[in-house]
Amino acid sequence: MDASTHQFDFDKEVDRTKSHSDKWDKYKGQDILPMWVADSDFQSPPAVIEALQERVSHGVFGYTHASDTLTEIFVARMKSRYNWDIQPEWVVYLPGLVCGLNIAARALTDEGQTIISPSPIYPPFISSAKFAERPLVKATVKLTDGRWMPDLEEAGEQLAGKGGLLQMCNPLNPGGTVYTREELEATLVFAEKHDLFVCSDEIHCDLILDGDKQHIPFASISESAEQRSVTLMAPSKTFNIAGLGASIAIIPNAKLRQRFSKIKRGIVPGVNMLAFTAAEAAYEHGEAWLQEQLCYLAGHRDYLMQEINALPGMKLEHIEATYLAWIDCSELPVDNAHRFFEEAGVGLSPGLDFGNRKFVRLNFGCTRKTLEEAVRRMKAAVSSLA
Repeated sequence: MDASTHQFDFDKEVDRTKSHSDKWDKYKGQDILPMWVADSDFQSPPAVIEALQERVSHGVFGYTHASDTLTEIFVARMKSRYNWDIQPEWVVYLPGLVCGLNIAARALTDEGQTIISPSPIYPPFISSAKFAERPLVKATVKLTDGRWMPDLEEAGEQLAGKGGLLQMCNPLNPGGTVYTREELEATLVFAEKHDLFVCSDEIHCDLILDGDKQHIPFASISESAEQRSVTLMAPSKTFNIAGLGASIAIIPNAKLRQRFSKIKRGIVPGVNMLAFTAAEAAYEHGEAWLQEQLCYLAGHRDYLMQEINALPGMKLEHIEATYLAWIDCSELPVDNAHRFFEEAGVGLSPGLDFGNRKFVRLNFGCTRKTLEEAVRRMKAAVSSLA
């Protein structure tokens, strides 16, 4: 995209240090760049900010519910982006995606049934099995032809019986892999073979950085996939509104939807009005902003891959989606890569949190200036080991 066509300024530095930001307050008062938790430093689309300002100016903040317009926009979005025909009644609104993972872990398994989860993976996958008191089998995420994918066949050998839940993350976090249709079909075959329900976390589905890749919802590939699945999506990562708490579960199977709703009843709060307002504005008016963000992030990805792969002892595979870099530090001569870079002034997510202590995860949802400074510090730290 030519610079002259840019409508939005992603290079704009926004001071988040006085906003009670989890990301920035972690290292408050320290010269450490926060590159860890998955929210970005970009201001949300202007249409979202304007819609929120208009709603706040109304001044009355009573109980609320999703508008029919929001549901209609979301249903139309599934059709236009994925050619997936969903019904309005399949949509269940949630105040966050993590609670959706935990509800699904309880609703889609019976006591004693196994939950299968990729590993390394976003930590709430693992904790959802623990909190539900279900046995956990880890499907090791392995590198095949430069792409990270869970080894389901290896996991299948550990299953004691039929039934249970397969957790998916598409695009994969960490790793950034976008599942192909063939990979989704193979996942479905595995689920059918072992009589598994599927909970598919697709929160990063809008953040595809490769122009030749297309997100395909697992549930959209067949009737069998649709009827055995809960799909979790949200505008939060896409439009940087995670702090507002708006997520969506798509549950085509009426019995599963009833079980899901029963588990959350009286425990999971409703979505707040500002989250609904932001979600509606983002989905209806945020596309131009999103497309520019994707171009900006793809440039960050390319820069980061070039710089990281030039460092001795470090390796970064191609990131197809997300603004999260899964960096292999296994050849770096340090005991703890996370602590090593933290002491150098770069606050990354420790790989151990995801299931592999030899890695770190870097959030490049930031300005180019911040990213370049983080890389400069990392390069200086690695050079000091020579």
